[in-house]
Amino acid sequence: MNEERQAGNGGSDETAASEGGKKGAEETPKPGRRPRLSRTAKRRALAAAGVAAGSIGALAAGQPAAEEGIAPAPAPEPTSEVAAEKGVTWDLTVTDHERIDFFVDFLKGRNYDKTRVWLERIGKYGPLIRQQLRERGMPEDLLYLTMIESGLDPNAYSRAHAAGLWQFISETGQRYDLEVSDYVDERRDPLKATDAALTYLQEMHDRFGSWYLAAAGYNTGENRVARIMREVTGSERGDDEAYWQIWDRLPRETRDYVPLMIAMGHIAKEPEKHGFHGIEPMTALEFEKVSVPGGTKLTDVAQAGDVDPAVVADLNPHLVKGTTPPGRAMEVRVPVGRATVIAANLGGQHSGAGPVYLAD
Repeated sequence: MNEERQAGNGGSDETAASEGGKKGAEETPKPGRRPRLSRTAKRRALAAAGVAAGSIGALAAGQPAAEEGIAPAPAPEPTSEVAAEKGVTWDLTVTDHERIDFFVDFLKGRNYDKTRVWLERIGKYGPLIRQQLRERGMPEDLLYLTMIESGLDPNAYSRAHAAGLWQFISETGQRYDLEVSDYVDERRDPLKATDAALTYLQEMHDRFGSWYLAAAGYNTGENRVARIMREVTGSERGDDEAYWQIWDRLPRETRDYVPLMIAMGHIAKEPEKHGFHGIEPMTALEFEKVSVPGGTKLTDVAQAGDVDPAVVADLNPHLVKGTTPPGRAMEVRVPVGRATVIAANLGGQHSGAGPVYLAD
């Protein structure tokens, strides 16, 4: 792996995240003007948006992107007072920028159907992510980083071979003690991947002093962000405004990473204002655990508990072959109330209830 990138997720290199991203940059927005897409770029944007359920590469591909060597982004202006007046609270810095406006329009426009599904998934995965953020004293608005990475889909997989809610590449996942093997891919485990991702983000915040810079590092690699910060500001550490100071030096995809995250937050905090009426949140993740012998198929687990196999598979997205690894006992997650009977029928052991995450 490129030593400078080290552990960046989602697969941005010095070039765009995908061929779609390169070819879609047909019109560079001018400061103060709303970006416009040509018909060709629009078609490419729609096609590229399905590459991974909600990754930054998929969303940014085909969108008008800033080209190398252009002038820095217009200076953003804080909008905290405006947010407070509207009764909307943030624990991340909120800035006013044309790229944020652009992605708000994109998420509620061409991406409407996908965005709606992502908003519904907040009910399922939002409580566990927010609880872990809260327990660590981290901004709960970092939930929106997950949403732009994967659309809150643990099965999301990108062209850069990043997987799960947090779109870890294999090397980064293993660096944070996630198993990535033939039978188990814990990058797809919502609980373990969230724990790993938050550790990574906190480490970068400790290094840079800014959640915006930590988010940039999450996308493109912390060593690249550190190098650019030293070259532009003379120090690795800075505040959120420093992100905009180095904006034009970041890889194309990473320039839109924070704007897209903030845009997602604007919509998630006020969905009806943006045309998302009647959102029906999914039920919060809840399960019990059963320890079963190696080589146990998830279909057999479902049959032993007389439950829908799809439900058991949904609770265990990290068991990528639909079976536990041979040669070792392993816990599997099962619907609440079914662990005892499953354990009895399979000769396993009821390992207790999983954590309970309450909807906000």
